[in-house]
Amino acid sequence: MYPFIQSYLFWLLLALPIFAVADNSENRGEYLFHLANCYGCHTDVENNGTPLAGGRRLETEFGTFITPNITSDEEAGIGSWTDFQFVNAVKHGIAPSGLNYYPAFPYTSYRNMTVNDILAIKKYLMTTQPSSLKHPDHELKFYLFRQFMPVWNWINNYLQARHPVRINRAAYVVDTLGHCHECHTPRNFLGMLDMQQRFQGNESLKAPDITPSEKGLGDWSKSELEELFTEGILPDGDYVSDHMAEVVEFSTSQWSDEDLQAVITFLRKVD
Repeated sequence: MYPFIQSYLFWLLLALPIFAVADNSENRGEYLFHLANCYGCHTDVENNGTPLAGGRRLETEFGTFITPNITSDEEAGIGSWTDFQFVNAVKHGIAPSGLNYYPAFPYTSYRNMTVNDILAIKKYLMTTQPSSLKHPDHELKFYLFRQFMPVWNWINNYLQARHPVRINRAAYVVDTLGHCHECHTPRNFLGMLDMQQRFQGNESLKAPDITPSEKGLGDWSKSELEELFTEGILPDGDYVSDHMAEVVEFSTSQWSDEDLQAVITFLRKVD
């Protein structure tokens, strides 16, 4: 696509009516950054890695994905990226080079994020400490070529079009920014989310059912859900562990009370 057409479409998107999380303060970008849980994936937490410098190894059935550096460094990070390049990466999974990202980066959820929110996150990331750390490529199964990703995206978009986006703030926090589906919804053999079983758990990730059913959150009280999201405490007094512990530490514990209450109400009745 010609650059002038890209620019026109980009600014046209900015002009469209948008849905945004209720935080209009000067720290809005940082707040959205935490809602999207960028820190946990882009920091090698287990090895006390440099914040947002990438290098975290994500083990999956398709191989090992190694997360990239998203600090403000102009060579190793995203410091030289234009607004269009950043939006294109977050919403469509396309790198500045034109190559497709793999959906281990949850652009399939982030695609519903508003352009203004994406740019607010970028503005915050530009204030972070730069790091020159670079990382090797992913270690994936031999048949996973980036050239196949446009076909994968087309099929995935076709399947997901059967499930309309839910337009309310709680759904925006859960489905889009928080990308809870990425762990709590099972996938098919192609690695695509099976939205007919939304939030019914993912055994391969040991992620539980979080529907309002008896198998999920049906017996949880409002206060128990508050303790889960703010402190990581389970109804039996134990604490969440592994990835969910990081989600609580770096994301849900930093939600505003308004978002917390909205999400709890949403999860207790989501279909």
